[in-house]
Amino acid sequence: MSTRALHYPAEVLRREQLSPHLVRLTLGGAGLAGFASTGVPDEWVGLVVPGQFQSRYYTVRDWSGGELLLDVVVHETGLVTEWAARGDEIVGEQVTITEPKGSFAMPDGAAWLLLVGDLTALPAMARIAETVTTASQVPVRVWAEVPDADEVRGLGYLPAGVDVNWLAPPGPEESRLAEVVERIDWPDGAGYFWMAGESAQMRAIRKHLMRERALPSTAYDVMGYWRGGAKRQPRAVDPGPIWRAGKAAGKSDEQIWADYDAAQSGTGDR
Repeated sequence: MSTRALHYPAEVLRREQLSPHLVRLTLGGAGLAGFASTGVPDEWVGLVVPGQFQSRYYTVRDWSGGELLLDVVVHETGLVTEWAARGDEIVGEQVTITEPKGSFAMPDGAAWLLLVGDLTALPAMARIAETVTTASQVPVRVWAEVPDADEVRGLGYLPAGVDVNWLAPPGPEESRLAEVVERIDWPDGAGYFWMAGESAQMRAIRKHLMRERALPSTAYDVMGYWRGGAKRQPRAVDPGPIWRAGKAAGKSDEQIWADYDAAQSGTGDR
């Protein structure tokens, strides 16, 4: 039986420059008639833009009324960045979307939720916070590392009532989130920790959570969305198949994440 992911053709209905760093794409058309959201708040889809064959993964900011919203973080270079930077001329163009997948799985009875991420993780953190605060009374705290906090605050991107700590990155294409997490004053009781951002930072945090905090794998989700270095690389590896194959092979969580990181280093990330 084929396990190839489903693909959906879609049309760019609208392009909106939310801020200097964020572009919102509204996708729709008859090709999305069979698209069905997973309902998982950090779900992502692969996006293939015209003239390219490689997909890049983006969080589904919203799916309703047959329209799919993707908020794209723009950089100086990149397959999607360079295409999205063309402005309104991309409206009407055809793209391809892969079936959605998600990994957020906050346990029933969790007493708190901590969300940590950089700008690439902001769409997922916003949707997660909206989902959790609407469905429960679980307190949500966010650490967001963004180039311009005022820019994001002005968008009203995160829901009211969420405790947000705005952080400045140490420099362009750099992150210091691992140090931030190591200094967190953790709440009492059992909760859930979700984090996404630069891959090297995520590797450090996974080790911290497993070895220092001794958290069970059901209590956290930490994923690399991009890889830093001389040339920034966007996320191009879906963690789902790697995770399932690792579990089937009886590997530990740490071994599975090592496999994922190795796959990331061979291609690239968001």
